[in-house]
Amino acid sequence: MKSKLAGNQDALAGLIFIALGAIGLLIALRYEFGSSTEMGPGYFPRVLSLLLVGFGGVILLRGLRSGVAVDGIWAWLPLALVTLSIILFGAAIERLGLVPAVALLIAVSAYAGHEFRPGEVAILTAVMAIFAAAVFVWGLSLPYPLFAWSF
Repeated sequence: MKSKLAGNQDALAGLIFIALGAIGLLIALRYEFGSSTEMGPGYFPRVLSLLLVGFGGVILLRGLRSGVAVDGIWAWLPLALVTLSIILFGAAIERLGLVPAVALLIAVSAYAGHEFRPGEVAILTAVMAIFAAAVFVWGLSLPYPLFAWSF
């Protein structure tokens, strides 16, 4: 078993997943868990965080066995843009509404990719905004306004 973590592609990915899952779990512990029939606000975050920690553990072990080295350098700009898009989504959903928040999320995160095609981004934004509205607002009746202009 190769135990070198630094420069091990899968082991680093596993550690990132474990860290993100642990952070999510710590945050979710503040919310009521509920039961399977009456889920509390902390039910899904805890379950998803535990799944992320589990997947991270599997990927970490796989990485330690295979020892695939990281090729190239860290892509800091895409990482920062994807993180920024998530923060913008969280900040914009109550102030601007679901549709503008999804548009911000898609546009900023798409700019993090290798290719940015405005037409494809616009189509993806429209499809994802309609999907999010159909699932979360109309399907699950979550209290998110589609458009809001409250600053």
